[in-house]
Amino acid sequence: MKISILLPYKENFSKEYAGAVSIFINSINLKSVYKNEITVYGNTKYKQILSKSYYNLSLKNKSIIESNSNFYVNKFIKKKTVINSDIIEIHNRPNYIKKILLLKKVKKILYFHNNPLEMKGSASVNDRLFLIKYLDKIIFNSLWTKNQFLINLPTIYKKIDKLLVVYQSAKKKKIDIKKKEKIITFVGKLNAAKGYDLFGKACIRILDEFNDWRVEVVGDEARERINFNHSRFNLNGFQNHNFVENLYKKTSIAVICSRWDEPFGRTSLEAVSNGCAAIISNKGGLPETTRDALILKDLNEFKLYNLIRQLILDNKKRKKLQKNALKNFYLTDTYISKKIDTIRSILIKTYKPKKQKLKILHITNFNERHNGRLFFNTGRRINNGFIRLNHSVLTISDRDIQSYHRSLNDLDGSQKLNSKLIETISNYVPDIIVLGHADLINIKTLKFIKENYQEQKLYNGS
Repeated sequence: MKISILLPYKENFSKEYAGAVSIFINSINLKSVYKNEITVYGNTKYKQILSKSYYNLSLKNKSIIESNSNFYVNKFIKKKTVINSDIIEIHNRPNYIKKILLLKKVKKILYFHNNPLEMKGSASVNDRLFLIKYLDKIIFNSLWTKNQFLINLPTIYKKIDKLLVVYQSAKKKKIDIKKKEKIITFVGKLNAAKGYDLFGKACIRILDEFNDWRVEVVGDEARERINFNHSRFNLNGFQNHNFVENLYKKTSIAVICSRWDEPFGRTSLEAVSNGCAAIISNKGGLPETTRDALILKDLNEFKLYNLIRQLILDNKKRKKLQKNALKNFYLTDTYISKKIDTIRSILIKTYKPKKQKLKILHITNFNERHNGRLFFNTGRRINNGFIRLNHSVLTISDRDIQSYHRSLNDLDGSQKLNSKLIETISNYVPDIIVLGHADLINIKTLKFIKENYQEQKLYNGS
């Protein structure tokens, strides 16, 4: 299987300035069973690349009138290795999709790492319906991000198997809690959206009160200046991923107090994977990163100060939070890589699930309106067989629905039957759909099911 991964333009796949997307992709690729068949495409000026399986799309020879992004994507789709790929994975750039669709025979996956409603190519309802129609899979980094995508879309799209949540991951470390130092850490952009102003004000009070604790800050911000001065309040500027990992290993308390809705929150994920007692706000997808953190519900410096002070004074509570963070951490690189490899394998039909018990949606005439007179028909016998084989079976009696819902606007009841079928599938999500003489289920409905519920099997018993 040949896989081509396209990074967002400006995403640096480098050791010097790797962002969350690059770190995630590199970590997952290293654990993938397809790691020798993956090529990452991007554009960076940095020389220390994260992986050998990287190709830099240079912007040399670009005309003045063409945008960097347009030139970048055009160069990508003309690469022979990309054209011959089995799967193309596009990260965080829905506006690239229309050009990627020119490659007809390749399976296409789009990953969202940010709020879809704030991105070009997915902001409108029509944009998102277009993505659902033409992409093979859309993967979100949190349930919150997926729910943003679903805003104002018909409810029938809520459970379609084209839309999946796959969290980011980190390495699970072997941390000796006893060696933790009296450090409070903040990692991220040093701006108000990340809550850095709250953090700084709360921590200055903490440092004045507790002389044996210190604060370590990693990050920068060119557009906003928020300054704090204290001999034990250390600004480290932007640092590479290894620096952050090593800092978290020593950190006792990590604070992620964002005001804005974090799509997921990689800093929280890495903090708990290193056994930090985490304080997080309940914004966006942050609560999905861990169940072992204190939640800062009211975003003000006094509430944050009180939570930090509580963890400092209550050594037992702090240690318990640290131990539980390590013990319950499951979003490992290996676990998430397997999930993504399974999605890839399903797309190119090399995955064979071992499933004994099936969820079956059986659509046929069960003659409910005849009050048992035609109980022993073929459809009923087939249905009883499914149940005796220990499968979960949900039935729809098509002729009865048609009979009960005839109206001036729906003379034969077929509109109600088709809408009920799609709604039932979106709620029940069967493995197999069996149709027996259900001739009023129209082609449009069957096409919708086939396009949006790709893992279901359709059997026509007519």
